[in-house]
Amino acid sequence: MAKWGIKDIDGMRLMGGISRGRYYALKKNPAGVLDQDKLQRISLLVGIFKALNILYSERLADAWVTLPNTNRLFAGQTPVEFMARGGLPGMMIVRRLLDARRGSA
Repeated sequence: MAKWGIKDIDGMRLMGGISRGRYYALKKNPAGVLDQDKLQRISLLVGIFKALNILYSERLADAWVTLPNTNRLFAGQTPVEFMARGGLPGMMIVRRLLDARRGSA
């Protein structure tokens, strides 16, 4: 989240709407026990991060999720807004999009 410059409120939404306290506890101690939903969300975010770093320079890869996107999928939203609103399905769509772009779909 820090590498992408994600606001805490969006980070909480990406993690399934967890509370502020739980979110900060995870940031402070990421070695805690996670349920299946959180593991899947983290896995998708790591995959998105990896795909972006394969496709783009580090600077663009780090900024991509917070830039307005003209792809009709996003309709001008930033990818982080799309994923936060769309939950797991939205995150899966972004992951598949990036995997297709890098030719490993």
